[in-house]
Amino acid sequence: MIPASRSRAFARAILSSQGSRHLSSTSTSPITSVLIANRGEIALRVGRTASALGVRCTTIYTDPDAHSQHALSSPFAVNLGAANAYLDGERIISIAKEQGCEALHPGYGFLSENSAFAKRCVEEGLVFIGPPWKAIEAMGNKSRSKDIMIKAGVPCIPGYHGSNQEPEYLLEEAKKIGFPVMVKAVKGGGGKGMRIALNEQEFLDKLESAKSEGRNSFGDDVMLVEKYIGTPRHIEVQIFADKYGNAVALGERDCSLQRRHQKILEEAPAPNLAEDIRQDLWEKARAAALAVGYEGAGTVEFIFDNDTNEFFFMEMNTRLQVEHPVTEAITGEDLVSWQFKVAAGEPLPLDQETIAQRIAERGWAIEARIYAENPSQNFMPDSGKLIHLRTPQVSDSVRIDAGFIEGDTISSNYDGMIAKLIVSGPTREVAIRKLHAALQDYEVVGLSTNIEFLKKICKSPAFIRGEVETGYIQKYNEELFAPEIVEPETFAQAALGLLAKELSGSGVSTSLGPHGQSIGFAPSSQRQFTFLTSLALDAESVQVFVNQSGGKVFDVTVKGHGVDKTYNNVVCEPHTPSISTFFPHTRIESTVITDGDKITLFQRGRQTQLTLATPSWYEKALGLKDVTNSVLAPMPCKVLRNEVKEGDAVEKDQALVVIESMKMETVIRSPQKGVVAKLVHKEGDICKAGTVLVLFEEVST
Repeated sequence: MIPASRSRAFARAILSSQGSRHLSSTSTSPITSVLIANRGEIALRVGRTASALGVRCTTIYTDPDAHSQHALSSPFAVNLGAANAYLDGERIISIAKEQGCEALHPGYGFLSENSAFAKRCVEEGLVFIGPPWKAIEAMGNKSRSKDIMIKAGVPCIPGYHGSNQEPEYLLEEAKKIGFPVMVKAVKGGGGKGMRIALNEQEFLDKLESAKSEGRNSFGDDVMLVEKYIGTPRHIEVQIFADKYGNAVALGERDCSLQRRHQKILEEAPAPNLAEDIRQDLWEKARAAALAVGYEGAGTVEFIFDNDTNEFFFMEMNTRLQVEHPVTEAITGEDLVSWQFKVAAGEPLPLDQETIAQRIAERGWAIEARIYAENPSQNFMPDSGKLIHLRTPQVSDSVRIDAGFIEGDTISSNYDGMIAKLIVSGPTREVAIRKLHAALQDYEVVGLSTNIEFLKKICKSPAFIRGEVETGYIQKYNEELFAPEIVEPETFAQAALGLLAKELSGSGVSTSLGPHGQSIGFAPSSQRQFTFLTSLALDAESVQVFVNQSGGKVFDVTVKGHGVDKTYNNVVCEPHTPSISTFFPHTRIESTVITDGDKITLFQRGRQTQLTLATPSWYEKALGLKDVTNSVLAPMPCKVLRNEVKEGDAVEKDQALVVIESMKMETVIRSPQKGVVAKLVHKEGDICKAGTVLVLFEEVST
């Protein structure tokens, strides 16, 4: 692995002549008030820096966000109404003027890369805290941006970026390029409107899927076709430019760890990258910025071929990136503050040589995105209320950028990112260990998250070696999704935790229905709990028998598949919502959170989710419906299309329905082989989580 401390001689030779400071007579005008045209963590992030600069902040929110943290962060807050109103540019500009705001900060996403919106801000006398609208327009169209880059000497990946959008014509162009190819929406971003076609046979289906997602996400289905690189890395360079012709690179970030073509882990600097290639990336990124007369913060994204060490321009994001905190960590600079200064007409605060020296001295930084999603179900988005939230302790080397607190709801109307966890250390190895330790302290209950998956990434040997690529998750799928054994003590802790809540008078017993039933008819101190480790039809059950022999003393027996363990004289001390238990061989502290029949435990840096099994007699008494012959909506969603017809015979894992939630398309596949009896919903229907989508014909037994 290339060490973090790198020679600056080569960097100075290349960049010193280009990094000189140019000044002109352009006047500066300090910004004193701003409207933050965004939501969640980025709205709060911008607000913190603005407040530190003495800038008055106005926030906007929608009906679903009425009680969100960003809406509550300023006394100057305006309700936009409908969930999609963050895209209502004219209304937002009108509010900014009504509130007496001098400037508007778009954050990222929504209108941040909308050139027409940026232009309208300027026309209405507002300072748009971002690049000039012409630069946004030039770089927002992937075809045009590649033409500009080629003229500027920036290498571009082979592909077709023309105006002929006939599917058959695009197929012929794909054949000329050579499979596999990438189909991308020219106005796309964030992994949306993007598909990989491995061969000619699947090209047209992939094209239509990408076009559909492009129309839904960007209102545009114009596509480009590019050569797909088999073992690529995603490396991007943070650039900044001012009104005086100065442009600097603030280092690169490796964002190769992705799912659904979206980043989940970013780091700076990029690991295992030769210094001459690193400096060439910086130089090409600066050339890209200067080619379009750029101002403010931007990111030039490159695809790096691990096999040849070549890199190609991919796109330029004309805004602040989600992952900007890792750059802040390795430079020691506040990039939002830079944005305000540049927008006010000030020159860049640092030159290239100073930045390079900072990066050489400050080690490594890694950011992990905490998402509401289920990795074991192909990272399917989730939504719901954060009924329990505990975060790691922040410090000089551990940072959390979050838009939610305990009790808030992650809405299906928006992106499912809960927070960003950023750590730094003197070396990459130390930073990885600190990230893993911080993730062990992160507790979220109320919806599925990717936290346990991120912990596995931190322990993955190839990742630790820095052998990253965009296909990493697929390549190491077996390792990253290996089932974990639930230890007998965990089941014991779940039962003791439930019993402790009941004995403390928290009312758990009234909500558990028949669970934790007493044994026999006479008064008894023995209790029985039955747990399932998953909701699968073939999930195995584990029984726990708890006998209270003293005030805080219990005998606990755990019985299940391959497990028959008894612990005598166990002392359990409750500290709601946690318990501290002294087993004969060890002490275990657990946080036990209940949500209906779902039990979540956090102990020794690991999360375990269990379900209380409903006794068969209770199901029969209530007439609970057997839903094994149906497929349910896993989350609130919109039905985009049905892929089968009633009466069709389908195989296990065959596509049934395509839904949209959190701006992402998800394919719902058949859990079994069978015959479709009924398609309950049609295209365009809005469904709640748990709604039946497909019914199968019953199989006679």
